[in-house]
Amino acid sequence: MALAIFAATYLVMAIGKLPGYQLDRAGAALLGASLMIWLGVLSLEEAFQSIDLETIVLLLGMMIVVANLRLSGFFEVVNEWVIARARHPLALLFGIILVSGILSAFLMNDTICLVMTLPTLDLAKRLGRDPVPYLLALPMASNAGSVATITGNPQNMIIGSIAHIPYGIFAVNLFPVAAVALILTGLLIALLHPSEFLTRDRLVPSARQRPLLYHRGLALKSVAVTLAMVAFFFAGEPVAKVAILGGALLLFTRRVKPEKVYFDIDWPLLVMFIGLFIVVAGAEKALLDRDAIAAVGHLDLAKTPVLSVLTAALSNLVSNVPAVLVMKPFVTSLADPRRAWLVVAMAATLAGNFTLVGSVANLIVAQRARSRGVEIGFWAYFKVGAPLTILTILFGIIWL
Repeated sequence: MALAIFAATYLVMAIGKLPGYQLDRAGAALLGASLMIWLGVLSLEEAFQSIDLETIVLLLGMMIVVANLRLSGFFEVVNEWVIARARHPLALLFGIILVSGILSAFLMNDTICLVMTLPTLDLAKRLGRDPVPYLLALPMASNAGSVATITGNPQNMIIGSIAHIPYGIFAVNLFPVAAVALILTGLLIALLHPSEFLTRDRLVPSARQRPLLYHRGLALKSVAVTLAMVAFFFAGEPVAKVAILGGALLLFTRRVKPEKVYFDIDWPLLVMFIGLFIVVAGAEKALLDRDAIAAVGHLDLAKTPVLSVLTAALSNLVSNVPAVLVMKPFVTSLADPRRAWLVVAMAATLAGNFTLVGSVANLIVAQRARSRGVEIGFWAYFKVGAPLTILTILFGIIWL
């Protein structure tokens, strides 16, 4: 029963939605978790204990902070700042890459893609440029930048909670990988779109179709809280405690209705995490014993190339968050689990750039762009994403 529930749940994780039904990833995780409990694989108490509340609280806090930044108009102001300084398409490309990469490192890649896709699309149209390569840069740079810190993406948050790696140690080890990945992102997009970037054209922005609206007070407050959070992260304070306090402080306001903030929170993602924690715990209890762990150990996961390739392949098969949860019992049994978790974080995150469906961030950008009539094709993404993934993971293997 545990094997059937686990396999069915991960099948929906892999394909995104059950054909013929409206069951999405979050619903599948919740259904799988409920069945694990009702069929006796886990008791209710064991299910509750399997939920990593630290990760859930961290996610919730970061989502509230990003929602306030969006409502304040912060991201619109950032785009205007980029336009004011970019004089060439190549400068605009690297401006988008740096902004999305740096913000994703501290504010979670999925949320940055959610709030920056339409502003990036409008920016490209205002400048009279082909929006597709700039839209490609957004999720690729977000994935690449997010590898740098624990708060960069959901899988890093899980790894930080499981491995108890200090925020600063995590960043010191993976920041160079993120930096090289951002540079490679810009170079590959430019080389594969020569007519757009290898040109002498100058950027001449047209007037905005609507006035720039932002709330100065809320923007300053949100940025101040964000910077304070980052400082506490590096000071060694528990990231979940810092994040939820930062989010709660931003809810203490006279100007923003809380409903507007709650609307921006990705509740299905939180539901999916809770369900997956329970499903994986049920599978571990029913299916894994010492012999099973030893059998996987014959793959020699202690070797960085082996662990990297296995993690990247599994991440593209079932998505990176489920992949990390599956890897947990095998990585924790290694002689140096901290180093192994850093390898998993690197490979799982960078593997998201391989195809258009490789990460949630990619799908967010594609879906929001489609709503404005811009189609990002599978092959248009793959011709950049595949070599980018291979090169960045190769560098990550060498570095780690």
